[in-house]
Amino acid sequence: MSVDVLRDVLQSLGVTRDEITPEARLRADLELSSVETTELELELDRGFGVRVDLWDAKDYRLEELAELVRQARDRPRLDIPRVPAADRYRELGLWRPETLDAVILRQAATRPGAVALVYGARRMTYGELATAVEGAAGRLRELGVSGPDPVVVQLPNTIEYVVLVLALMRLGAPPVLTLPTLRAYELDRILELTQATAIAVPARQRRADHPAMVAALRDRHPKLATVLISGGEGPSDLVRLCAPEPGPGDVPPPGADAADPALMLLSSGTTGPPKVMVRTHEDYGYVVRSTTEVAGVEADTVYLAALPGTHTFTLAYPGILGTLSAGGTVVLAGPEDPRRALDLIQRERVTHTAAVPGLVAQWLGVLRGERYDLSSLKVLQVGGAKLDPDLAEQAVKVLPCTLQQVYGMSEGLTNFTRLDDPLQTILTTQGRPATPHDEIRIVDEDERPVPPGEVGQLLTRGPYTIAGYYRDPEATAKAFTADGFYRTGDLVKLLPDGNVQVTGRVKNLINRGGEKVCAEELEEFVRQMPEVAAAGVAPAPHPVYGETVCLFVVPAGPRPPDLRDVRRYLTSCGLAGHKLPERLEVLPALPVIGVGKLDRTALRERARSLESVNPASGR
Repeated sequence: MSVDVLRDVLQSLGVTRDEITPEARLRADLELSSVETTELELELDRGFGVRVDLWDAKDYRLEELAELVRQARDRPRLDIPRVPAADRYRELGLWRPETLDAVILRQAATRPGAVALVYGARRMTYGELATAVEGAAGRLRELGVSGPDPVVVQLPNTIEYVVLVLALMRLGAPPVLTLPTLRAYELDRILELTQATAIAVPARQRRADHPAMVAALRDRHPKLATVLISGGEGPSDLVRLCAPEPGPGDVPPPGADAADPALMLLSSGTTGPPKVMVRTHEDYGYVVRSTTEVAGVEADTVYLAALPGTHTFTLAYPGILGTLSAGGTVVLAGPEDPRRALDLIQRERVTHTAAVPGLVAQWLGVLRGERYDLSSLKVLQVGGAKLDPDLAEQAVKVLPCTLQQVYGMSEGLTNFTRLDDPLQTILTTQGRPATPHDEIRIVDEDERPVPPGEVGQLLTRGPYTIAGYYRDPEATAKAFTADGFYRTGDLVKLLPDGNVQVTGRVKNLINRGGEKVCAEELEEFVRQMPEVAAAGVAPAPHPVYGETVCLFVVPAGPRPPDLRDVRRYLTSCGLAGHKLPERLEVLPALPVIGVGKLDRTALRERARSLESVNPASGR
């Protein structure tokens, strides 16, 4: 593109026509000051939608700026539901003209030697992180990965996961963050919705062969051209791709601006198959800034990411992104071994971490018989499922930190108890909205406001609540009101002090330790078994996970299936492991109401009355 496109704005800064040549550099040749480059940045943003930092280490040539203008004009954009109040959020300064990757990598300029990431024996500084992200962006571009095509990321908590997510943001290729536990059934739906051109998976995890699963999916998804494997071979090996080494050729120009998608998240919802949510740099940046402040995260924070980093609780409440944006240190681990987590808190002097109630119970169980130095721990966030007040009280007594209840959803609204709240508030409520700009309604079945203090369904909208699901108008119509409020499906009570108490769910979801299982989806699969005439699913209480899946079946013949039969069948269908039933009850008929509608209340009551059993018993 000719540099003539820049002529008017440059001349307004005092640059003469003779100086405006393709090779002219802003500082070395045109001698622009920091004030003048800032003015140029504003004009590029206002006139062309180009957002670029012109006062960093790179001294741009005019032909490079002209190319950015061309890319901005030609860049295809994903069709995402538009937040109605977007302009107002920008005017209020809630949404800022900055990308998440740029916010985080700024730390490399001021604190290059500070430790950003810890994974096992490995440590990566902010300087190394910036090099790794820029290098990975260049290597991904050579592999044909570019924006706005999404890239499915199904990785555990590793350094490569963090580097890859930031590099994809840099390229404007939004990562679709996917739990490693999801299998072919769920991935098939995700790939269909997103039309992703690349996917990143581990070589093998928990006996699951991810590359083989992806190979089978590629037959149905021809756009899936690139498979990145952690521990693979050649240029697609994620360990090599994300190494802290410069990439090939020049650093690729930023591929996204603040209004573009930063990433995509998944929601299980009531219809079973995953739904996709697009989060922009603007709205998700506001999430990160707000939650970082509420959780007291600063440059000296050491955050243990023990829950999956592909879940927004661990990613941004404030999680990995919030800690990195503040200049803190993120320790990457997993939830499998409670002793490992406690040892990391002790060894790395962790100050903040997040857990689901089941994980907290496991930690407390270990601490009843073993001693760890947890004196560094300041804040334990608990969310993903409702925290029982008795367990909360035990945690407060045993752990030397402030307990912070977190109740939110990937669609948007997040509630926190505050660090200085009275103990009774922390033990018995799920907090209040993270920001004063969050709007909430509590309504009855006809979506009329309930009287103060009454239980009703929570509706919400605000600066970080989405306006709809990606490429799913039917799901959007069900989940959102005409004036843009999201129907959470949760039953809550609003207290006089502004905090909420979660009392139940409208949706037929089972919350197994923070992982949601849709009853209708599971029932549909089980009914396809020839041995089953009818099936119903309900939550059974569990001392660690809160709820587990209890399956009721009516046999189609003299021999009903046993639990192992059902679990093997569902696994062969490609369902994620957390969705498999852990108890099976055979009934002569399912309870019904009216004209044959399944009586879910009766089914839940029956499941609650069952004694706890070991799933391995096969009942």
